[in-house]
Amino acid sequence: MKNEAEIKFTLNKRMVSLTVPSSTILLTLLREILNLNGTRGSCESAVCGACTVLVDDVPMAACSLFAFEVDGARVETVEGQLVDGEPGPVQRAFIECGGFQCGFCTSGMIMLTTGLLREDPNPDRSKVVEWISSNTCRCTGYSMILESVERASELARSENGADE
Repeated sequence: MKNEAEIKFTLNKRMVSLTVPSSTILLTLLREILNLNGTRGSCESAVCGACTVLVDDVPMAACSLFAFEVDGARVETVEGQLVDGEPGPVQRAFIECGGFQCGFCTSGMIMLTTGLLREDPNPDRSKVVEWISSNTCRCTGYSMILESVERASELARSENGADE
């Protein structure tokens, strides 16, 4: 029985190829092996959303995926959201609107928002609420997070040349 897994996947637009113990969780791979600490662990049971990453554009809990499950996939973390070394539209919107307090849930919220806006570049408030409800923030009443998502939609559409 093989106790290691050879995996190849695209991480933040770069190919990664490595061998890890087959029991390695994606969150552990990102934080402890690849030193990408923007993805946070909290509940470790796929409930809170702090560890949200995109796997082939779908928001997923990195704490509930084995690393071998992303073999051949595209994985994006908050570190991959920079545009030419600067914050991308979702990050800028969270900064502008104060969509964070302690910041612990912010990377998961940013990745969830990125996934939402790829699916629907102009979501209405009810869809934003539906999506955001899968991530927990213990500091806010969510109003600034909702405003951040709506602002991110405006910024992204503006940058892509779409009407606001």
